Amino acid sequence: MPRGSNLPAVAGFNETVVLDQIRRSDDGVSRVELVALTGLSPQTISNVTRKLLQRGLINETGKVVGGPGAPRMMLQLNPVGGFAIGVHIDPVVITCVLLDLEGNLVAHSHLRAPSIAIEDPEEGIAAIAAAVDQLIAGTAVPRDRVIGLGVAVPGPVDAVRGRVVKPPLMLPWSEFPLRESLEAATGLPTLMIKDVTAAAVAEQWMNAENPSRNFVFFYYGTGVGVGMVLNDEVHNGASGNAGNAGHFRIAPDGPMCSCGRRGCFSQAVRPARLVDQAQQLGLLDATAATDLHSVFGLFERLVASAETGEPQARQLLVASVEAVGSFIVNVTNLLDVDRIVFGGPYWSTVEKFFQRELPERIRFSEIDNLSHSVNVASSVIGEDVVAVGAACLVLAGSFSPQSSKLQIAPAVIKVGV
Repeated sequence: MPRGSNLPAVAGFNETVVLDQIRRSDDGVSRVELVALTGLSPQTISNVTRKLLQRGLINETGKVVGGPGAPRMMLQLNPVGGFAIGVHIDPVVITCVLLDLEGNLVAHSHLRAPSIAIEDPEEGIAAIAAAVDQLIAGTAVPRDRVIGLGVAVPGPVDAVRGRVVKPPLMLPWSEFPLRESLEAATGLPTLMIKDVTAAAVAEQWMNAENPSRNFVFFYYGTGVGVGMVLNDEVHNGASGNAGNAGHFRIAPDGPMCSCGRRGCFSQAVRPARLVDQAQQLGLLDATAATDLHSVFGLFERLVASAETGEPQARQLLVASVEAVGSFIVNVTNLLDVDRIVFGGPYWSTVEKFFQRELPERIRFSEIDNLSHSVNVASSVIGEDVVAVGAACLVLAGSFSPQSSKLQIAPAVIKVGV
């Protein structure tokens, strides 16, 4: 049922609308232009911009004379008016990034996730807090200019309580108060998001040259999943867990999955599973360790063998490409998106192979039934995409106008009190 709004919510929404327009203007924008761009009244624009100037989020950059009337004072975003930190907690690596208000990468770090950090959440929080401290200390950024921290984690998540719920490869973190603990350890306001959704947030923010209002981000990492942007808004789902594509059943008689069912999509494309198959076929040393840290190197060797024409290695990867191609067709037809973006820590390893093999396998499929073309591309961001998206989540709280922000939260009705 639709919810109403109130004046504070409307005021906050108007601020994000104005900030977003200023952020998108490369050469600055005047108050008169903001009236035309936003549909807000001149008085509202004046009030909003005054507040933004007082908070140091925007600057007046000088007057411009153009056409009749008084010269116009131009407004631009102040990149160093604030900063955001993004953290990606992966079973293999912990990535931290620092972005300015324009989304420029100021600093980043990668910490190989020690086993104790995965097995003991308290140790993991301590390691992350230390990495954040080092990240800030290595720059000239005053800590009080950091407006918040975004943390991206494998799903499923409990976004309301700020907890991870039974992450397959990080079970000790299940039900751990992640958001609350990280906020206490760093002293920074903290937001939590599912990793694949964070990747979509990053692509939405950073890809100004090829914008799309409707796209899917295919995340290829330790696991697989999709983040979705629909009608220019990131789609989180009812509980913040949209995009759990790994357990789509594509082969009822396929291999057993960790979820207890057979034939899940992840079993056809997940790097660890492909490495396991390659070892069974004798393509890789069967005695080699296949822990999370070792899989990356083994997977690179498998892909290299396929690229040099080794028949069985190529067959394994082609089967994976075909599974991804079928998935893309289904998702595209279901959501009517016009862009599929690939990224994640393992994507660069298979990028050339997939870019060569994938188009042919979707060209004559049902995807052609749509009334528009579908662009398939690689992320413009690279391996930090999820951490960047987590930081962008913090910025999005200030810059991204979303209709959901206008809705008043439902009241809690107590029965029998």
